[in-house]
Amino acid sequence: MKDKKIIIGISGGIAIYKVCSLVRLFIRNDIHVKIIMTKAATKLISPLTFQALTGSVVYTNMFKSITDESLKHISLADWCDIFILAPATANTIGKIANGIADNLLTTTVMALPKIKPVVFAPAMNKNMWEHSILQRNIKILNEIHNYHIIEPEIGLLAIGYEGKGKLANVSKIFDLSKELLEKNDETTI
Repeated sequence: MKDKKIIIGISGGIAIYKVCSLVRLFIRNDIHVKIIMTKAATKLISPLTFQALTGSVVYTNMFKSITDESLKHISLADWCDIFILAPATANTIGKIANGIADNLLTTTVMALPKIKPVVFAPAMNKNMWEHSILQRNIKILNEIHNYHIIEPEIGLLAIGYEGKGKLANVSKIFDLSKELLEKNDETTI
């Protein structure tokens, strides 16, 4: 997996703090990581945290000028070998499932070539996870051949709730990503 390139898209869920451990796991395995954060995500944790962990610019705004790339969503989609969305909120899942590309994260996902794997690691309140609209959106994503959903775990959630909605263990996200990258290598030989 050395020298592979991963984009981690981060949407605004309380499980965002766990993504720091995921980033470190990829970095320790010589994998290049770039981060895209939604506006909501930046309200929960500073982009500077991820910049310090990756040593790379954190992308938050589709229209902010960056000197090394002209169309960020296209250049980012071309750059990566795999895209991981963690935590994947109900809002961002809904946008992607319905083709809404209104921020840098969702636009980049839409610009990915069809062969690139996309891993969704949902995290949310158990009632949101069980909601029929969210489940319909998950079903839509599951029908796309290069999209992979890592179901949330059961456990203690924010504000004292307990149930299914907890972000999957970062090692589980890492292992699936590694498997998908190795599988992609085999198909391109």
